[in-house]
Amino acid sequence: MEKIYGFTHYSFFTEMSELAAKHNSFDLSLGLPDFDIDERLKSFLREAIDCNTHHYEPLAGSPLLINNIITYNAARKNSLKLKENEVTVIPCATFALHTALKSVLNQGDEVIIIQPSYYTYGPSVVLNGGIPVYYDLDNDFTVNWEKFQNCISEKTKAIIVNSPQNPTGTIWKQNDWTQLYELIKHQEIYLISEEIYDTYCYDGLEHYSSFLHPELKNRTFCIFSFGKMFHTSGWKVSYVLAPEFLTSKFRCHQQYISYSANAPAQYALARYLEVFDPYENRNIMQRKRDIFNEMIAFTPLQAVKKSEGSVFQVVNFRNVSKTMTDVEFSKWLTIEKKTACLPLSAFYNSRHNSDYIRFSFAKKDEVIIQALEHLQNNL
Repeated sequence: MEKIYGFTHYSFFTEMSELAAKHNSFDLSLGLPDFDIDERLKSFLREAIDCNTHHYEPLAGSPLLINNIITYNAARKNSLKLKENEVTVIPCATFALHTALKSVLNQGDEVIIIQPSYYTYGPSVVLNGGIPVYYDLDNDFTVNWEKFQNCISEKTKAIIVNSPQNPTGTIWKQNDWTQLYELIKHQEIYLISEEIYDTYCYDGLEHYSSFLHPELKNRTFCIFSFGKMFHTSGWKVSYVLAPEFLTSKFRCHQQYISYSANAPAQYALARYLEVFDPYENRNIMQRKRDIFNEMIAFTPLQAVKKSEGSVFQVVNFRNVSKTMTDVEFSKWLTIEKKTACLPLSAFYNSRHNSDYIRFSFAKKDEVIIQALEHLQNNL
C-alpha cells in the first residue's frame, strides 16, 4: 500500500490551477470546462426532483438509462449493438478502472500502461496488487508494435488503453485494435479501454470502440463518461461495457464499493440522451480546437501534431527554452506569461522532463482567444 505514495497525485494538477488563480492567469491547464451545460439537461434534472428518483437505483443502473445507452450506442456511425447485461452504470471512470482491475488481477500480475497516461492508472494497478509495466509512445505519439510486444510477458494480465487519449489527443483506429489483438490472442490478457472522450473525434474521424472488435470484446471493459460528454463531471455518472461474464465479476465487486450512482442524475441523463446531438457537441469542441491551433501558430510554441480527439492539445516549447524542464516551463508560463498549462512529464511515471506541455481547449472561446493573444504579444 505504501507504494502509492510515490506516484504523481492530483495535488500537482490542482497546484497549477491554483497558481493560475493566484497570478490572475488564463487557466488552460485542466480539462474542466468553464462554460455552462445545456439548459435542457438542467430542466431534466429539475424534473427528476419531482419524480421518485431519490433512492438507490438497481446495481446495474436505472433501467431507463440503460435502455437509452443501448439506443444511443446503436445509433453511432460505428454502431455498437449491446445487451442489457453488458451495460453497468457507475459513479465515474476512475471507479470503473479500479473495479475492472479488481475483477481480473491476482497478486503480482502485470498490467501494461501506455504513457503518457492519466495519473490514476499506475496507482489503481498497485492498489489491486498488480505491477505496472510502462510502455512509452513514440515521438509522434503512436504505438510501435514491435516495441510494445517486448512489454508482454507470461505475467501480463491486463492492458490499459485510452482513446481518444489524454493528454496527446491521438485516436486508436480499427487497425490498432486488430494489431493489439494479434499480440495477445494466445494469452489470457484483459483490456481496460477508457473511451471517455468518444464524442470528441475531429476532422471527420469517427470513434472506433474496442468493443467493436469481435474477439477483443470478449475480454474488454470499455469505459465511457457522461461527465466528459455533457460537461457534468460533478454529477458522478458514467458507464462501463463488458461481456456478460466480466459484467458479472465487475458487479460482484461493485456492490461492495459503491452500490449505485447518483439517482436523480441518472434520470436526467437518460432523458437527455433522447435529444442529445453528438455531432453538435463535437463541432463546438472542434471549433475551439481550431481557434487554439490557428492562434498558437503565431507564437514560438509548436503544435506539431493537431489533436485528433479529446479536449487537449500537446505543444512543443523548445523554441522558447532549451534549458528549462517542462515543469519549470509550465510554472514560468503560468506566472510570468499568464497562461497556465501542464507539463507532459506529469503523465509519466518514470520521466521527469519532456519537450512538451499540454493545454486544454475546453474553455470559453473568449478565454482561448485572450490567452493566445497574450502569448502572441508576450512570447
